[in-house]
Amino acid sequence: MRVAMMTREYPPEVYGGAGVHVTELVAQLRRLCDVDVHCMGIHRPEAIVADPDPGLLKANAALTTLSADLVMANNAAGASLVHSHTWYTGMAGHVAALLHGIPHVVTAHSLEPLRPWKAEQLGGGYRVSSWVERTAMTAAAAVIAVSSGMREDVLRVYPELDPDRVHVVRNGIDTDVWYPMSRSEVTASVLTGLGVDLSRPIVAFVGRITRQKGVTHLVAAAHHFAPEVQLVLCAGAPDTPEIAAETAAAVRELSARRTGVFWVREMLPLADIREILSAASVFVCPSVYEPLGIVNLEALACATPVVASDVGGIPEVVDDGTTGTLVHYDTADPGAFEAGLAEAVNALVADPARAAAYGQAGRQRCIDEFSWGRVAEQTLEIYRKVSS
Repeated sequence: MRVAMMTREYPPEVYGGAGVHVTELVAQLRRLCDVDVHCMGIHRPEAIVADPDPGLLKANAALTTLSADLVMANNAAGASLVHSHTWYTGMAGHVAALLHGIPHVVTAHSLEPLRPWKAEQLGGGYRVSSWVERTAMTAAAAVIAVSSGMREDVLRVYPELDPDRVHVVRNGIDTDVWYPMSRSEVTASVLTGLGVDLSRPIVAFVGRITRQKGVTHLVAAAHHFAPEVQLVLCAGAPDTPEIAAETAAAVRELSARRTGVFWVREMLPLADIREILSAASVFVCPSVYEPLGIVNLEALACATPVVASDVGGIPEVVDDGTTGTLVHYDTADPGAFEAGLAEAVNALVADPARAAAYGQAGRQRCIDEFSWGRVAEQTLEIYRKVSS
């Protein structure tokens, strides 16, 4: 079997969970079958890169993406199956399936109709991306959801889909890469370079500045953190200038009212993120929409307890009362959500023994249930099913 794996992101250009998923999945799948990676961006020897039409470089980003998708579909000749990730390559997979007469498998990392804030970023392109996603999903031989909650969303948003075609394969984590570091190992880390006091509690966040990730809710909640708590906000790549300005204003206001607020705007290397997660007393995931949340697995693998919203697939990762604390998110009452985040953080900071127990339980759960090898085996089984 030769698989044409279609993705927008691939190393060294990975900025989100979908890119991490593809990178790890491909590494494991190549032990089981032949995989050709088709991606976008800079040219690299490890992948077949599809360049967009130069005539569309100044067009809406959705049209530029579609032009690269057509190149991907053409390049997939010779594959026995095509597997696409996100709307960015959904049309590439769909057209490749029609052109070459092969099955198309789609992994749903998120759903466009459930991310209306993307219209801020894409304008009319959001309607195009939504159409692409619906077309690819409803025609695919199989849809893979990254959590049971995501599967429910897929069937609710696209009720015409046969439930037997929608499978759950959760994201994974490499616990040899993400592991807890001792306090002595982080004393010369990026944290001390920022001026973080390692003798005080640290609350950490890692994610993009987008409506989905709930950064503004976290900053609002931080006004009510215990005075000794420091906030390390690793947040960059804003979707729009407007949300960038909004976040900057909120962080300035927070910094004016309390000490220990550190905002890292650039993307950090994995080693630095691992050190931050290991040193953190609590990791917070305030997402308002999250199909699973690989970053929660990264924190848990570093033996750090998690305080997170109870949306999407997060409860399938964060076991409330065992590996962390879930806080109910209600769009009608964001103030209650923010108060709940602060209360949960303060409770864990005040009880280091419970926080440590959550962290150890979280790491063990990552080891037991979330290996990428298992993800690859489950994915290959779906390939075999649709190819038979």
